[in-house]
Amino acid sequence: MYYIYSVKDRFKLPPESLAEDIESVAAKVLRRKYEGAIDKDIGVLVAIFNVRGVSDGILYPGDPSTHHDVEFDVLSFMPSVEEIVNGEVTEIAEFGAFVRIGPIDGLVHVSQITNDFLSFDRKSQAFVSKRSGRSLKKGDTVFAKISTISMKNSVKDSKIALTMKPEGLGKPEWAGEDEKSKARYGKGKGRGRR
Repeated sequence: MYYIYSVKDRFKLPPESLAEDIESVAAKVLRRKYEGAIDKDIGVLVAIFNVRGVSDGILYPGDPSTHHDVEFDVLSFMPSVEEIVNGEVTEIAEFGAFVRIGPIDGLVHVSQITNDFLSFDRKSQAFVSKRSGRSLKKGDTVFAKISTISMKNSVKDSKIALTMKPEGLGKPEWAGEDEKSKARYGKGKGRGRR
């Protein structure tokens, strides 16, 4: 889920930028510092905008830069467990599918893609079910539920586990197939239960 936060911080204005618009320089410096970073409390910092309230500069001995207090807004992405997300499959591997959700990829392990038995087709780089005919490949849009989250210091090191097994998740067309299957076989009938 995306959130907007107001943040106060201090930035250094280098001497070579003294003639430039201070809010533009502040925005550049703050974007370099924050965009793409992870704050464990507010998530992945996606964008810095609405830079305002730049204070007069303070000089410190031995430092030619001026230091300014500033306020700005941050757009962040913070996933939460049990959240349903929509994303695009960015990569298929033998062990599962990576799905882009906002600024980060989550992994759907092959056991969490569907209740069908899936085979990995190396040639087409896709998962295919012989029983239902379902397939999953790079570029497919899917709905998934977040199972676990491990936010680290960088997007690359963070891990998000996803599942598409609950009814109604996966590729949008699978929802229609679930309804047809229920109508054809009845809910839970003839599945080896005793």
